[in-house]
Amino acid sequence: MIRRIDLRAAEASTDYRASVPRAEFDVEAATHAVRPVIDAVRTRGLEAVLEYTRQFDGVEQTEVQVPSAALVEALDALDPDVRRALEESVRRLRATCEAELEGEVTTELAPGATVVHRKVPVDRVGLYVPGGLAPLVSSVVMNVVPAQVAGVGSIALASPPQKHNGGLPESTILAACALLGVEEVYAVGGAQAIAMFAHGAGPCARVDLVTGPGNIYVAAAKRELRGVVGIDSEAGPTEIAILADDSADPAFVAADLISQAEHDPMAASVLVTDSEQLAEAVVVELEAQVAATKHVERIRTALTGQQSGVVLVRDVEQGLDVVNAYAAEHLEIHTRDAAAVAARVRNAGAVFVGPWAPVSLGDYCAGSNHVLPTAGCACHSSGLSVRAFTKSVHVIDYSRGALADVAGHVVTLATAEDLPGHGQAVEVRFAGDRGDVE
Repeated sequence: MIRRIDLRAAEASTDYRASVPRAEFDVEAATHAVRPVIDAVRTRGLEAVLEYTRQFDGVEQTEVQVPSAALVEALDALDPDVRRALEESVRRLRATCEAELEGEVTTELAPGATVVHRKVPVDRVGLYVPGGLAPLVSSVVMNVVPAQVAGVGSIALASPPQKHNGGLPESTILAACALLGVEEVYAVGGAQAIAMFAHGAGPCARVDLVTGPGNIYVAAAKRELRGVVGIDSEAGPTEIAILADDSADPAFVAADLISQAEHDPMAASVLVTDSEQLAEAVVVELEAQVAATKHVERIRTALTGQQSGVVLVRDVEQGLDVVNAYAAEHLEIHTRDAAAVAARVRNAGAVFVGPWAPVSLGDYCAGSNHVLPTAGCACHSSGLSVRAFTKSVHVIDYSRGALADVAGHVVTLATAEDLPGHGQAVEVRFAGDRGDVE
């Protein structure tokens, strides 16, 4: 069911990043496949978008924007229980997003010398919601809410067209858009959607920032277009790591490994434990639980792939080193004193503490965001938040006297860099009698 890797005899110099399971996720190679798509959308606009939608999604279109009536109809038809669940997910995420909002910070460096750190929302964003093996309605919430709380003035959302839905995105996705007041929605998926956002095509004006998860081609398009447009991260196939000792419940651990394997045959499920007994019990649970699931083949493919495994370590201390090296998108801690262990995690998209905080809680209703860095990118990148939709601006306000106090330092440093014009731009302000102008 799942392979085993024994690191108990590993030396201190071992590179755990090369030792733990990892999928072959070659975004760089995929950029060669998406580059012609991006170039075509850049030069031919909507015509190219329609062409690639026909080729990749098998859907014939003449328009890509979802009619407003379709959004209203989808919300009206939404199951009441699903609506209540979405509303609670929105409420909790909005609360954490509002708590993350940063106000202006003013620093007075000297009398008359201030620098204001101002947070400004991005003007226009393009949000991507996958619609492949699973219609990720929750990703609508995770993208839209922080953008709205940040104060983004113009929001566009794209999701792949579905044959079974008349060429529109999944109905639950449309309903969630209507619930959140997002009116600009496009039935476009894959690399062509990212290119449409970055360059503009048809009714879709270009955006300043693209966010949201997707397959390898979406990730590759985001990498290729970084600089043309801002991106959040290259969020690819999902992954879970679980650090557990012999106090963990094997049924819980197995269920959580399965929950992420259910997403995608390329999904990664990794257990790191110092208990061989737990490892064996989890394997037994996996056999029983997988057989009872709906998506058996998809889950088995993920669990038996090279990206998944059980990693045996000497103790929790070594386990922490391993999971910090792995830098999982989702990391669960199932150990004694789980909160103290979790506090020592440096690299993870999100950390779930103890037996009552499974990753699936974070996928929907924890109040956290589930758009998180994958493939080890959590060692340098963060999950989606309000901060992703804002930018920092420094506002510098100096009086004549405050500038005079540091003028000599500015001239000295400009001379050291052989940029005399920089120094002159200060000196000219004090040449002759110019008055005490504040």
